[in-house]
Amino acid sequence: MIETLRGNGLSDDEIITKIAQKDIDFWENMKPAYDFNELIKLYDQDPQKFLSILSNGYTVKFITINGLHNLLKLKFDKIKDHDYQLTDSGISHLKIEQRIYPVLKQMLSKNWVIHELSEQNSDQPTKDISILLV
Repeated sequence: MIETLRGNGLSDDEIITKIAQKDIDFWENMKPAYDFNELIKLYDQDPQKFLSILSNGYTVKFITINGLHNLLKLKFDKIKDHDYQLTDSGISHLKIEQRIYPVLKQMLSKNWVIHELSEQNSDQPTKDISILLV
């Protein structure tokens, strides 16, 4: 849900403000399949933790292959058959920018493992990786 909101142009500050005010009607119209009240519940449980999630990132507990496709599209603007190939055990030849590679690694659930397909040095702006189901 957070990545959907970000993907629709909302800043973290706007997300926090709307959640704190419990003003999510527009979001519900934007994506009716999502229950954005879950974000309000998460915020109400621990506002500081919610702020940390937005600013420091998060790990998803379990990601399906479709969830991985959605994560790559929403968070990193990567599209199947354009930016990577689907394989029997995951995806391959994903070119990911060095600067966002740590973010991807942090977000992936433990049921996925990343394999670097080629040696990279710090002068190169991207890595060529595979993400495989464990």
